[in-house]
Amino acid sequence: MNYATRLQGKAVIVLGAGTGIGASTARRVAAEGARVCLADINLDAAEAVAADIRGAGQSAFALAFDIADETSVNAVVSEAASQLGGLDGAHINAADLKIIHEDSDVLSESMAVFDRTIVVNLRGHFLATRALLPVLLQRGGGALVYTSSGAAEAAEPTRPAYAMSKSGINALMRHVASGWGRKGIRANCVSPGLTITDEMRSSGLLPPEFEKMALAATPHQRLGHPDDIAAMVAMLLSEDGQWINGQAYHVDGGTVMR
Repeated sequence: MNYATRLQGKAVIVLGAGTGIGASTARRVAAEGARVCLADINLDAAEAVAADIRGAGQSAFALAFDIADETSVNAVVSEAASQLGGLDGAHINAADLKIIHEDSDVLSESMAVFDRTIVVNLRGHFLATRALLPVLLQRGGGALVYTSSGAAEAAEPTRPAYAMSKSGINALMRHVASGWGRKGIRANCVSPGLTITDEMRSSGLLPPEFEKMALAATPHQRLGHPDDIAAMVAMLLSEDGQWINGQAYHVDGGTVMR
């Protein structure tokens, strides 16, 4: 597919870019002309995606970082800005999904699972925002896009820590949008519905019966793909999204309608 060059010359960092939604976002914004830093705790995965992007004739490089570590977050933002000559936008997408199946309920859940979820999914996004805002302001403004979730608003009998962390991301986004909007900062969230990644299918943890059940509950002809989310992120990072600030967009085939 040929994409417009609406991000031509822009410098973008994707935090959590090694697989899934982050990898698709990196590919999409690069295809639209951005120079991209792919940051991930799994450097090999991020480097593989960056190599694919370079193989397509676009500009990308990878850096290792851990969103749960403040020093690491500050260092990767600084290094990305140095190599790119500044930053125009960022997609903050990191999450620890390895423990989401242990995120049970408020009576049963271990505090270790709760703390790890909050440290990565919420505190990490706070740290990334603190590191990114000054760099974007040096540029005269820019765009921040956070990966949230419909779980922030849906009522579920499980996953309390995940839902709380995503609600917190929405609140953080609105804080940034209202506090720095007049200085040229735009902050928004994309809230994916069930998004089937290659990693989910290859893991063997996604039985066909589950996909059929999920599709039956979705008012659409198919389930989501990371490219669906990447398309919205790219728009919000571009000038097409210049009048959009402080919003959480559900990209979920209509599962959440409001």
